[in-house]
Amino acid sequence: MTSTTATKHVFTLNDIEIGLRVSEALAHHAHAMRGAPITYTDLLTLARNLHPKDAALGRAVPVGIGAKLLFVSGFCAAHGYPDLACLAVNRTTMRPSPAYQGAWETERSAVATVDWRAAQPALDAYAIAARAAVPARLKPRKERPADVAWYAYFCSHRSACEKISQQDKQEIINLIMAGLDPDTALQRVMAAKADFSEG
Repeated sequence: MTSTTATKHVFTLNDIEIGLRVSEALAHHAHAMRGAPITYTDLLTLARNLHPKDAALGRAVPVGIGAKLLFVSGFCAAHGYPDLACLAVNRTTMRPSPAYQGAWETERSAVATVDWRAAQPALDAYAIAARAAVPARLKPRKERPADVAWYAYFCSHRSACEKISQQDKQEIINLIMAGLDPDTALQRVMAAKADFSEG
């Protein structure tokens, strides 16, 4: 992940809220496992274990983790921390996303030595600023209306949707719930599939 990528990305409220949970899980993992990598699926499982009643986190799927990791990377870059998101890896390659540009071994060691609890106030302030920057047009929706909007889109664009898996569909619904239109949600998931899908 790079800070320039993070600054160009338009975050939804879902990206920010799940990004905060993912950040906490990564910090916990960095300390406990001394900078060992963690797969996207295991990272989401750890975050769910830390926040078992978080419904949005319960709906999160690996293909959608890219924007959440961009949020974490953006925070780290903005505050001079090593990139905590470097610990998150694809199960197949056991490497971070191809967008990651850092010195992986060095950064993994560095994130293990940071006192991430001391960074929490800065992360909270970063999240407040990120929430304020979410475009007003991204109005959150409930799950049922999002599902209906996706189904209507799917019915009229079947050929464009033929390679959509169940996890892809879940992330598309999550993105529509976060305020994106179905076409933009589909494009975002298709772009993320190569880097963040774990099957």
